[in-house]
Amino acid sequence: MSTENYVPVQQLCLHYNIEMSFINSLHEYGLIEINTIEASHFLHHDKISDLEKMIRLYHELDINLAGIDSVLHLLEKIDGLQTELSALRNRLRVYEGEEA
Repeated sequence: MSTENYVPVQQLCLHYNIEMSFINSLHEYGLIEINTIEASHFLHHDKISDLEKMIRLYHELDINLAGIDSVLHLLEKIDGLQTELSALRNRLRVYEGEEA
C-alpha cells in the first residue's frame, strides 16, 4: 500500500501538539481509522479536517469521546438534511416555474 495519500500519525501529533494516546483513543472509539503501513501508523489526508474538529471539541470545549461521537453524528445529520432541503428547493423551483 502506498503512503502518498496518508500522513504519518507522529507528524500529526507534533503539528497539533497532541499525545499519541489521544489518537489511539479516537481510533479505539471508532472515530478515526488508522492505517498501519510497514509498522508505521498513518491517517488518510481526507480525514485530517475531521481530526481537527475532534481536537477542537476535546481541547477547547472539553467534550469527551462519547460527546465527540454524538456531535459528529449530529453534524453529519445536519449536512444530510441541508442537502435534502437544497434538493427539495430546487424541485420546488421547477414546479413553480411550470406554473408561471
